[in-house]
Amino acid sequence: MARNNDNDRRRPPTLAAQAMGWLDPASNGVIPAIQPSTTYARDENYEKVGGHGYTRDENPTYEQTEALLTALEEGHAALLFSSGMAAATTALLALSPGDHIVAPTVMYFGLRKWLHEVGSHWGLDVEFVPPGDIAAIAAAVRPGSTKLVWIETPCNPTWEITDIAAAAEVAHRAGAKLAVDSTVATPVLTRPLTLGADLVMHSATKFLNGHSDVLAGVLVTPRDDDWWQRIHSLRHQNGAVLGPFEAWLLLRGMRTLYLRVARSCESALTIARHFEGDRRLVDVLYPGLPGHRGHDVAEAQMTDGFGGVLSIRVAGGAQAALAVAKAVRVFVPATSLGGVESLIEHRATAEGEASPVPVDLLRLSVGIEDTGDLITDLDQALGT
Repeated sequence: MARNNDNDRRRPPTLAAQAMGWLDPASNGVIPAIQPSTTYARDENYEKVGGHGYTRDENPTYEQTEALLTALEEGHAALLFSSGMAAATTALLALSPGDHIVAPTVMYFGLRKWLHEVGSHWGLDVEFVPPGDIAAIAAAVRPGSTKLVWIETPCNPTWEITDIAAAAEVAHRAGAKLAVDSTVATPVLTRPLTLGADLVMHSATKFLNGHSDVLAGVLVTPRDDDWWQRIHSLRHQNGAVLGPFEAWLLLRGMRTLYLRVARSCESALTIARHFEGDRRLVDVLYPGLPGHRGHDVAEAQMTDGFGGVLSIRVAGGAQAALAVAKAVRVFVPATSLGGVESLIEHRATAEGEASPVPVDLLRLSVGIEDTGDLITDLDQALGT
């Protein structure tokens, strides 16, 4: 239960830190309880009690976490999924075979691969355009047949920025919807629904959870329309939900979201500035740098930071980049991003031969460690 009804007057960091003010109704504990039950007894009239019948759709732990995500994104409703991929692909499968989709050539590789191998085979007409290029999106949309424009901003792992409001205008003018993968920005930095997006997706495994111990995804909508109803129905029918304990861990992780994201953004910007122009690097890719081609748009639509992830391109190509990844001592060589620990990854190796990512690129997910230690570690690794 909620402690009071003042949530609409509280700012997002307070809502997150107090988990919407939920208290355990049985003990009045300040930490929300986990409800592990898979089924719920009905009352004497065989009616659901509190709307709960079966946990695949109806679980108090889901509802608390979804309520917080809805509030942080300023949306109408949210749905939890068993992974970011489950969330994204459910939204896409809620379209119809033959529907035209516009998506970026560089994006989360797992979803890009799904669009190529599964979505197209299922019947979606997918067209890829350069990330961040509004003119290319406008040229690709087909009024009447384009049903969805999918963007990711910042775009993983090259960090192009897409103007969300401009993309929404282009999509809506063609009769399409706009979906935004906002995993890296999080609602701390960007709220796509307020800029005109029709759906926002997060791999909640990343910054929302923040502790590398939960696999989860989320979709948030600004309205209860037919598309959202199909998404809701597909989640029920396909059973793509996470367990109550994972939902509880996600809720717990979000209580420190604003502190973690702020620290990661601050350190990422410091690291980017330190290595910008370093002769051992071909480039530093981070939208917080004034020389980044998306910096002005990022500055306009992102608040309180430019994200906790950046990439460096190492002079000397793939072998030099791999040597740096092997030489770090503080950064952990591992896949993923958004945790409290800093990670380094050679994305071309992780993605395989079909990857569009430059072979000299290393992605750096910046955690909450001492920034000086991270810079020293990269300096010594580049020195090898």
